[in-house]
Amino acid sequence: MKREDVRNIAIIAHVDHGKTTLVDELLKQSGVFREGQEVAQRVMDSGDIERERGITILSKNTAITYKDTKINIIDTPGHADFGGEVERVLKMVNGVILVVDAFEGAMPQTKFVLKKALELELPVVVCINKIDRPEARPDEVVDEVLELFIDLEANEEQLDCPFIFASARDGVASYDAGEPGKDMTPLFDTILDYIPAPEGDPDAATQVLISTIDYNEYVGRIGVGKVDNGTIRVNQDMVIVNAHDPEKNEKVKISKLYEFDGLKKVEVNEATIGAIVAISGISDIHIGDTLCSPENPQAIPFQKISEPTISMDFMVNDSPLAGQEGKYITSRHLRDRLFSELNSDVSLRVEETEDMDVFKVSGRGELHLSVLIENMRREGYEFAVSKAEVLYHTDEAGHKLEPMERAYIDVPEEFSGSVIEKLSNRKGELQGMSPIGTGYTRLEFLIPSRGLIGYRGEFLTDTKGNGVLNTVFEDYAPYKGDIEYRKQGSLIAFESGETVTYGLFNAQDRGTLFVGPGEKVYGGMVIGQNGKTDDIELNVCKTKHLTNTRSSSADEALKLTPPKILSLEEALEFIDTDELLEITPENLRIRKKILDSTQRYRANKK
Repeated sequence: MKREDVRNIAIIAHVDHGKTTLVDELLKQSGVFREGQEVAQRVMDSGDIERERGITILSKNTAITYKDTKINIIDTPGHADFGGEVERVLKMVNGVILVVDAFEGAMPQTKFVLKKALELELPVVVCINKIDRPEARPDEVVDEVLELFIDLEANEEQLDCPFIFASARDGVASYDAGEPGKDMTPLFDTILDYIPAPEGDPDAATQVLISTIDYNEYVGRIGVGKVDNGTIRVNQDMVIVNAHDPEKNEKVKISKLYEFDGLKKVEVNEATIGAIVAISGISDIHIGDTLCSPENPQAIPFQKISEPTISMDFMVNDSPLAGQEGKYITSRHLRDRLFSELNSDVSLRVEETEDMDVFKVSGRGELHLSVLIENMRREGYEFAVSKAEVLYHTDEAGHKLEPMERAYIDVPEEFSGSVIEKLSNRKGELQGMSPIGTGYTRLEFLIPSRGLIGYRGEFLTDTKGNGVLNTVFEDYAPYKGDIEYRKQGSLIAFESGETVTYGLFNAQDRGTLFVGPGEKVYGGMVIGQNGKTDDIELNVCKTKHLTNTRSSSADEALKLTPPKILSLEEALEFIDTDELLEITPENLRIRKKILDSTQRYRANKK
């Protein structure tokens, strides 16, 4: 049976092509907000980091009503690092809206999310967004998207998909690129006409596949999923089973049930096929679990989440300044926080190591782990992390395999030479080169994941901030050989104390400093980058010896170059394999793993 009064859709796209802005407009024009109500921009990006960086990290559910039909919408992330979020929410929907930028066209993540949707045989509505951009090229982008469908072996039906042209920012859509739209009606109507209604048997045994986990301090874990068959009711006895874990068979009771309405969860007593529901009160519920009636427990198959490709060690901070700025500083605090992150992030792995104070944390990329670090830092945690390392596999013959990324790079023509040279040194192989727009070149590389660690900052410098670098995980391939990460050494503080102008003035000729006057430093802390390849120890706490000869204002004449303040990403990229990044709510400090210079010298000789 079909349930015609419901449609379930996901909005998928490459990063920054306008998914979240589009959802905003759909919410506004469907009357979710009262007239005159003040609404934040990108209302779906509720996390602080999501708002600051303008990216979506977690998929979000919302629902609108149009012509008496309830449309459940899931807004998904565009970054490759959060691809795990996209893969699993597609199991909840009956169709997708693929948003493509009218200038940038089909990008690597467009290909990744579209491939997932086509594999699940979901119908696609293509929305060419940002047609108000002065350099928009909608007709060429339509051809690019159709080529992408053919590359991904879409069937006849999928190839015959509708195209809508929109400017989400202005809240307008039309059926033709040349026609100015009035509002979002063409998109709403296309959703109702083209996306199929959910199907199921309302009289069969209940089946609900959990695709997302939400977490709330007050009620604990909340499972979100779609009712595939039957009806789910409050106080109903159910069984949890899992397609990947045949042993699992746990009796539970539904204590609270919610449906989505606008941006709110509304408590309901029952829900039937096609409804997207949130269920609270089951402590041991996980992504991929199926809630079934006890009389016929059948698990719904669920694809495995992609494996992590990169790892870092998170450890208790043991520097001389430890414990002065953080609220949570012990290994127990760190352990509890990392394991609680697993409640909502399926792509993350946390493992205990032989050392009680060190945890190995693996994720989908540097951005994935840096968002976790930034969240913990804001919550008052103090800890240290090591340089990111890739996770290797071995094949049956015992050969070492490493993760490879496909990188797409858009750069002004004059910078393409230096980008090709840098990436070739990092074991990248140029796969293609083509002109796009005026004066820009698109380069396509196949490169080991570790070749990209620490490169993004350098890339922005090399392209004067005009380059765009996008990557998507390709596959595991044989190890490509050693890569030299950093050509320059570190400037290291020689003793503990506070930095003074005189000491810094003498040190700044040696390279780029990361500290200014009046900052606390300790022996073994990295205070700058050397212009040459080796590490140097400097005394930046040294004051000028006093003599009995008076000099007129000589001290005041010392001119310091402003220090380079590293962001979290830059610091994670900068650190070398023998260094750690000390993270506190107030400061980021880079330090050597071995603080004592004599012991460090011995360790290096070994």
